[in-house]
Amino acid sequence: MKNQLLTTLAAAVLAILPLATAGAQSGVAPADVKAIAEEACIYGLPLVMNYGTMYEYFIDDAQPQYKCPLNVLYNTARVYTPADTTVVTPNSDTPYSFIGMDLRAEPLVLCVPAIEKQRYFSVQLVDMYTFNYGYAGSRTTGNDGGCFLIAGPGWNGETPAGVDKVFRCETEFSIAIIRTQLFNAADIDNVKKVQAGYKCQTLSQYLKSPAPPAAPAVDWPQGDKELIQKNPFEYLAFVLQFCPPTGDAAVEKPLRARFAKIGIEAGKPFDAAKFSPEQKAAMVAGMQAGMEKIKQRMTTVGKNENGWLVSTDAFGNRAMMKGDWTTRAAAAMAGIYGNDAAEALYPMLVADSDGNKADCSKHNYTLTFPKGQLPPANAFWSVTMYDGKTQLLVNNPINRYLVNSPMLPQLAKNADGSLTIYIQHEAPAGKESNWLPAPDGPVYIVMRLYWPKEAALSGTWQPPAVVAAAE
Repeated sequence: MKNQLLTTLAAAVLAILPLATAGAQSGVAPADVKAIAEEACIYGLPLVMNYGTMYEYFIDDAQPQYKCPLNVLYNTARVYTPADTTVVTPNSDTPYSFIGMDLRAEPLVLCVPAIEKQRYFSVQLVDMYTFNYGYAGSRTTGNDGGCFLIAGPGWNGETPAGVDKVFRCETEFSIAIIRTQLFNAADIDNVKKVQAGYKCQTLSQYLKSPAPPAAPAVDWPQGDKELIQKNPFEYLAFVLQFCPPTGDAAVEKPLRARFAKIGIEAGKPFDAAKFSPEQKAAMVAGMQAGMEKIKQRMTTVGKNENGWLVSTDAFGNRAMMKGDWTTRAAAAMAGIYGNDAAEALYPMLVADSDGNKADCSKHNYTLTFPKGQLPPANAFWSVTMYDGKTQLLVNNPINRYLVNSPMLPQLAKNADGSLTIYIQHEAPAGKESNWLPAPDGPVYIVMRLYWPKEAALSGTWQPPAVVAAAE
């Protein structure tokens, strides 16, 4: 979901709340409405963002970004380009495979083939809260192949024969994101062969046994971005019915009770007509305050290392997040579905070496890695360019969206052995091999270290500064 749209969520509530003319929500003072709305905004933003993605990818086959029905595995046999707009800051290194999982009736079994040792792959399991609740792949389970069972909160069966590991999801729906490394453009057919070996089945299909009764049909609310903006609490209430407060009931149940005071109840319509003018104003103020806190947190997630924000705790599971909903929301806004730091580290550029936001309508820039100081990753690294306004990949004349370690044989080294990447809108004369094309305006740059080494996680290695070229 586009960041520039998300940041107007609170203002968009004005479009629906003035329609309310009936009596006030009983017994809730405006100050309490404001406080609860702020909390619900921060808590709920990732859940609503996730719903928008699920709707576009797996529910509405009329959507241009639609992939496949739920419980079917879909392979994107290419890297992402500027045409892929559902999710902000997608990578363009690893062709994605996806499964939108409905875990209500029975678990799913995902089997992966043996993959050559040098090719990185990962299976990231994300619940409706956007917690990363499990991983398979090169780092965690190896490249020898295997089968993994993904179970929802209602399943209590035994581990079937042939299943290597069981992953338990707190929520009734989930997303599996599979990344398969692409070495270069000529390697795409090899990636397709790997992807063809990924298999997803229901447990009954895997066991060749009768299927259990189907789960009830869901009346999915239309999930286009404009509708979600206009009534985000309606979508939060809808999503919560599939998120039983079982993961941490001591936290979730009191939250749900507070949200219910302003009409946000799992599976029930959010009725704007119940609010008085004073309550409406308080709700808008609360949402605006929540969005401001999220945007502010985005600027402080992690440690500033030479103008790059580097965080080892922006993405993770419930235990890692420790109830820090503001960080969870800021991480989702910065780049929803980010990996745990152990799987991928994401330095995000916030300022050049002069402390200014990078803008390629004003300057050309360079990023130089000294000899022997390339990003330390067990798998690979990349530097990806996004439009600073949309956080989406950037159209450019050479269709290059990143510079990454598989490209090293084609990149020119400096005389001292260092490597310079040229970040600018126009091609750098004589240095096109090392050009990272940029928009003619603000830029948003993300470095990725897949399966980072300890030097990166500890901060012993730090990304070098981005330097504005002399005029």
